[in-house]
Amino acid sequence: MTTPRPVYANRDPTMTITPETAWEPYRPTKDNPWSLRKVGHLHRRAGFGATWAELQAGLADGHQAALDRVLKGKPESEDFTRTSEFMASERSLPALSPGTRLAAWWIDRMLTTSHPLREKVTLLWHNHFATSIAKVRNARQMLEQYHLLSHHALGRFDAMLQEISLDPAMMVWLDTKESTKGKPNENYARELMELFSLGIGHYTETDIREAAKAFTGYTIKAGKGTLDTKQHDDSVKSVLGQKGKFAAGDIVRICLEQPACPMFIAKKFYRFFINEADDAPEELLTPLAEHYRKTGLDTADLVATILKSNLFFSPVAYRQRIKSPVAYLTGIVRGFEGRVGSLHLAEALETLGQALFAPPSVKGWDGGPAWLNGQTLLFRQNLALAITSTEDNRFSRRCDPAELLASHKKASDDEVVDFLLTLFLQGDVPDGTRTRLIDYMKQTRGTKVPAYWTSEDAANHRLRAAAHLVLTLPEFQLD
Repeated sequence: MTTPRPVYANRDPTMTITPETAWEPYRPTKDNPWSLRKVGHLHRRAGFGATWAELQAGLADGHQAALDRVLKGKPESEDFTRTSEFMASERSLPALSPGTRLAAWWIDRMLTTSHPLREKVTLLWHNHFATSIAKVRNARQMLEQYHLLSHHALGRFDAMLQEISLDPAMMVWLDTKESTKGKPNENYARELMELFSLGIGHYTETDIREAAKAFTGYTIKAGKGTLDTKQHDDSVKSVLGQKGKFAAGDIVRICLEQPACPMFIAKKFYRFFINEADDAPEELLTPLAEHYRKTGLDTADLVATILKSNLFFSPVAYRQRIKSPVAYLTGIVRGFEGRVGSLHLAEALETLGQALFAPPSVKGWDGGPAWLNGQTLLFRQNLALAITSTEDNRFSRRCDPAELLASHKKASDDEVVDFLLTLFLQGDVPDGTRTRLIDYMKQTRGTKVPAYWTSEDAANHRLRAAAHLVLTLPEFQLD
């Protein structure tokens, strides 16, 4: 019997991950225990960061209970549903509303939902089926696409792909509604194969041209994609080795039947939940893709398999992604248990390079290192300062580190620094960083302040400044 070849030689010498063990459920051991770092990792990847209470509960309850809580979520409260429906109503969000107001609606959901994983996976699908209001120019259609993605986020991929193919926003975005018999538009057929289901190398240009004929004659009526048979090319088409008088649904079905489809989606989820920079070998992804295929492309099962796995809780995944603007912003607000107006947060997101409902192209956001450059790093630091200082009119005292620290009775320099580093980084910083932060706290004690400040004002200013410094650490940019 040959020993399985290790796929990864982790920084942790106690762990050797192979294709056989990568997707097996993680079980805490003496050498690889359940820890606060793993709790924080789970909440960052499967949601939008954790509060102090969530971190402590996840650690105390153990890995199985913490995983179950994240995977299942909770039913949304009546207040959440009522508020969200009001914000999305025609009165609050008319069809021609700018994308910023639509983005604010979604950010509010991310920050207040009882099922963060569903919103997080919906965000993945939004980038996968990247559609921009800049061309669609209809907030109601973009909102309906969100609901479609959210409904199927943890459902079956085949059902979602069928519905998104005739989604009105998508039909406008990729010009399906302009495609008629004799003048087929190839945009949707191309992206269906290249970006939505198969990937480059698993189809030919002939497949695209033939598939485009099947998407002719579709128009939007009463808010739904509808076939106009007079404008539809009902000739025999040859697509990916199959022949027939295909319509749109037939082409989607054929794509879903290709062996490349489950692998393509599995790779997308690997990059989202495990490691965006690592080019995972096919032998590692094959068991995951094969499992996805056998479950009938059940995305909830795929996500659960990943989040429970040895690989997810290994150094291969830990802090191996760069925080997206959404992750950066929501992580701060959730950590401080803030009550910040989402419209200002949506405006801030645009400056950081991620305008929700307006991805830069059909390929979506590149992510990874593309999130960070000299300008966006400065904008991140400025945003962190604006949120934590309480002096910015956009955020005021609605996300106050001093208030949170006081509620947890953290007052000494050591207590403040340790609390902040644990809350936002679970201690993932060099010892020298902690020392420098404590030194800063000591050096600023007694610093000259405006004459009209009280001693409490001065003390709280130091606390907020320390919080801002933590949020600008290089380690906080990693997810």
